[in-house]
Amino acid sequence: MVRGNVFLVGPMGAGKSTVGRQLAKALGRDFYDSDKEIEKRTGVSISWIFEREGEAGFREREKKVIDDLTKLKNIVLATGGGAILSDDSRRLLRTRGNVVYLSASAEQLFRRMAKDSSRPLLQTDDPKQQIINLLEQRAPLYQSVADIELRTGEQSISHAVAEMIKQLETVGQ
Repeated sequence: MVRGNVFLVGPMGAGKSTVGRQLAKALGRDFYDSDKEIEKRTGVSISWIFEREGEAGFREREKKVIDDLTKLKNIVLATGGGAILSDDSRRLLRTRGNVVYLSASAEQLFRRMAKDSSRPLLQTDDPKQQIINLLEQRAPLYQSVADIELRTGEQSISHAVAEMIKQLETVGQ
């Protein structure tokens, strides 16, 4: 049995929302996506927030949403790729649930997001290099909060969910 909340961290495009929805269904829990929750609360897109408030403004909103959502019980939460940049958010994730780091190679992430114009941090001349840079910066932070790490893209979603549940069952013991 998986005890407590499950929080998914990892880079954009790693499958946190897709896998998270299936995991929540398998566990019979409510699913939340921190980015979707920010959009719901503000009534605007993440891209709009980045344009108007910059990344710093967005990160403040994200920190508040993560604080609110991690207080809920028995949920699955998919966080945004940069949620772990905040010391406070990392602390909340570590102390309020089980953290799963969904990892993927830069090449896999680039293939998945090459045509996705809704990712503000990838609106650069060289999105592939940007992905590499973000992974280099953030991977140690993902690893620092994670109870387990699961590589995505090498198996079906259902297999990834089954593997995650198996690993999470051993974490709480």
